[in-house]
Amino acid sequence: MTKLGKWAGRALVTAIASIGLTGVAQAWEPTKPVEFVVPAGTGGGADQMARFIQGVVAKHKLMAQPLVVVNKSGGAGAEGFLEVKGAKGDPHKIIITLSNLFTTPLATGVPFNWRDMTPGAMLALDQFVLWVNAEAPYKTAKDYIDDVKAKPANTFKMAGTGSKQEDQIITAMIDKVTGKKMTYVPFKGGGDVAVQLVGGHVNSTVNNPIEAEAHWRGGKLRPLCIMDNDKLPYTAKVTDSQSWADIPTCKSAGVPIEYLMLRGIFLAPGVTQEQVDYYVNLFKKVRETPEWAEFMQKGAFKQTFMSGKEFADWLGKTEAMHYGLMKEAGFLAK
Repeated sequence: MTKLGKWAGRALVTAIASIGLTGVAQAWEPTKPVEFVVPAGTGGGADQMARFIQGVVAKHKLMAQPLVVVNKSGGAGAEGFLEVKGAKGDPHKIIITLSNLFTTPLATGVPFNWRDMTPGAMLALDQFVLWVNAEAPYKTAKDYIDDVKAKPANTFKMAGTGSKQEDQIITAMIDKVTGKKMTYVPFKGGGDVAVQLVGGHVNSTVNNPIEAEAHWRGGKLRPLCIMDNDKLPYTAKVTDSQSWADIPTCKSAGVPIEYLMLRGIFLAPGVTQEQVDYYVNLFKKVRETPEWAEFMQKGAFKQTFMSGKEFADWLGKTEAMHYGLMKEAGFLAK
């Protein structure tokens, strides 16, 4: 190699090293702990997913900085959404979203819309199951619905998370099917809701699978049907005799209700595309771990991932769907 060639090679190595030291060519990554906001109470589906992700990220060292889960459930999640909305340009604050992303502003009139934040990624869609106490006489959804129809209005109590949120929207849909109104009893989170049904204080819930799975496994609760067009694909036994795949769809049981809930990530407004890309890539890595596959099966999630324009388009359509459902139920803010 000529002297000129050797000099050029050394210059290239020096330039690359210099770029690495100065950070000019390095991709963005967090420089301090990241606050992971949960706009719901402890024990519910969103809280469980956020804390699961926190553990996976730490175990596999997917971030140099820690994720710190913070529950901000006030005002049906408005507390958490408004905090992230107000953190303009701060890439160290992210939020896990559920359908209160749409329902809370529509029901309360709080000055917030999903467009006030930066969409990151859809991690999965969460299912809803009609649950009863294992000691209840109902073996099928039809048994339950027929009894609701036969009894006077407000005989049955349905426990759910929040008021005018997902669980109450589904309750209103069941009311329409039966022609009889139930008494809806709101609680802070899905964990509390499941405990109420286990204790026999209410007649039913529409908890997400992960919120009731342990009680089903323990013989305390019974799933009657799932509110999706398709049966679940998970065939591993949860109890001695049943898997998630054994639960019929509500539609097949004469309850034509379909409703799935978002589990997604948003960032504060005003962040850069590079910062969005960092988190999208982070959650792709999370989804590649064996722990994620196990979590998806345990919680019977619908494994759907979206980001970018595809995710934004889905959000717009789903917001419109919620507006229609809530208008019909009389849940829109006056």
